[in-house]
Amino acid sequence: MKNTVKDKIPVTLITGYLGSGKTTLMNELLKMQSDKKIAIVVNDMGAINIDVTLIKNKSLTRYPDMELINMQNGCICCTLREKFMEQIIELSNKNIDAILVEASGISDPVSIADAFLAYEETQEDTPVYLDSVITVVDADRIYSEFLDELSDRTDLERDDLKTEEEEKDPDIINLIMDQIEFCSLILLNKCDLLTKEQLGEVKEIIKILQPEAKIFETKYSKVEYDDIVSHNPYDYDRIRDSSLINKTLYRSNHKEIRKDGVHEEYGISSFVYTEHRPFIYDKFMNFLENEYPEALIRAKGYIWFADDDIHTQLFEQTGRNASVTEISNWVAALPKEEQEEAFANYPEILEDWDETYGDRMNQIVFIGKDYLKAEIIEKLDQCLGTYMNT
Repeated sequence: MKNTVKDKIPVTLITGYLGSGKTTLMNELLKMQSDKKIAIVVNDMGAINIDVTLIKNKSLTRYPDMELINMQNGCICCTLREKFMEQIIELSNKNIDAILVEASGISDPVSIADAFLAYEETQEDTPVYLDSVITVVDADRIYSEFLDELSDRTDLERDDLKTEEEEKDPDIINLIMDQIEFCSLILLNKCDLLTKEQLGEVKEIIKILQPEAKIFETKYSKVEYDDIVSHNPYDYDRIRDSSLINKTLYRSNHKEIRKDGVHEEYGISSFVYTEHRPFIYDKFMNFLENEYPEALIRAKGYIWFADDDIHTQLFEQTGRNASVTEISNWVAALPKEEQEEAFANYPEILEDWDETYGDRMNQIVFIGKDYLKAEIIEKLDQCLGTYMNT
């Protein structure tokens, strides 16, 4: 007889960038739940897992039976992904009520949720289920490094506004937005550091980017256990498709887009730029650095360049931060045998297949307020080049 959700152990994934309050949340949950046996998995990229030490020091003396697993020297969304699932299944064989997973600050929740889906597809029945994906958000950081600078900046690369962390990694705010866009619940932490008006602005932009996620305002990550563990399976497709980025892309691909964008709320709207022809690298980078519209809040999509017809590039922009990262190969660049295998496994690839370009395409979702769509499209068109193999 197949297990129902009631027979399975809920796994709650907690994400959020460094300093947002994830470890504080874990300790608060343990403090309140002496009547439940909770297993905790803590992931840290470094060789020394500071977070697991903090939880040990504060909790093991109070809850000696608590299961605490330390996963370090890698990230559970990539290098430790297989080991992570093995650990979750091993924990499920013990007498526990729930599993809480504190992901590293740079974890991509999409990849972790994918690991659960992949496991479920290969197993006839599973002893666990993904209950919630929670993102702990530093409200003060979102306001000071994203919203505040949107209303007062001169260009995309204002060095005087960058923190020391951003100098090391300009993709931080992009990562934070990715974590927000793929969660089912947001703990908006450090709310006491903002005024009521400032907090309202932060909640407004979060609701636009991910309208399906519940938002709990917190101070020192204080929240009730029953708010965290819902006992309802995480709806992967609904959450994925509900973010404004994916909603805009879906409607564009299904020809449901209006001329002025697909969504407008609080003066914020979105549109998709789609073009098979490649960008010229230098022209596109000049557009980002010198001509990028200040009215654009968020952008994300896949692009390619005329001098590289092999690699798919991921373009992301949030506020003043923009990045272009090589992530995979275009199917059209694969050997014939591998192409046929890709078509068999993912027939949707052929829906937008072009005789000249294959699956190579620039497709970017733009989100902004009071932007000039025609001007943005014109500037992007000026960055286009000729595919050398035509």
